[in-house]
Amino acid sequence: MNTRLTRTLASVTLLLAVLCGLAFIGKGVTHMADDGAVCVQTGFWANTAIAPDALPIEKGVEASGSGTRLCQDSPSVAQRAADLGGELPWLLFGAVALLLFSRLLDAVVDKGPFTEVVSRRLATLGWVVAIGAPVASLAVGWSRSWLVGSMAPVAGSGPEMAGSLELVLAGLAAVVMGKIMREGVRMREDLEGTI
Repeated sequence: MNTRLTRTLASVTLLLAVLCGLAFIGKGVTHMADDGAVCVQTGFWANTAIAPDALPIEKGVEASGSGTRLCQDSPSVAQRAADLGGELPWLLFGAVALLLFSRLLDAVVDKGPFTEVVSRRLATLGWVVAIGAPVASLAVGWSRSWLVGSMAPVAGSGPEMAGSLELVLAGLAAVVMGKIMREGVRMREDLEGTI
């Protein structure tokens, strides 16, 4: 096993986790302090030929591109938070997943690849990815849907998923691999105990 490469990868992953965390905090603070317009994309009127000025939108909302882009010049705090909710969940998910992956690699370097600690951390990472991806996707979709509904009540819809969910399969695969590794570690310990 190449420990130098694994240690370097663990350090780079930890650095990326910290950067995602800082981006999460920085984006939240700067976005809430911003006083500019809030815009959102919608596909509600994408297949219609309605002029943007004839759309049933709230006062102060501008529509462009056949009503697929809505902008509120003086958004409420809730609208600004909903706009932020369209970006922050994935940054938080990325920071947590990268941090757990870095801890997994640290355990591989310190304890070896086939140990109880590594199998436990792999399963934990898998559960976080399998559950965190749909939760982040749902949070982003709900935020965008609510924001569209606040600008154009006719176009608002219920919660939707925003993003691909292939990460769920990767997370579940990591959970299964963690369980398999844990059983392998127990079998090796039992075998070493009998010899």
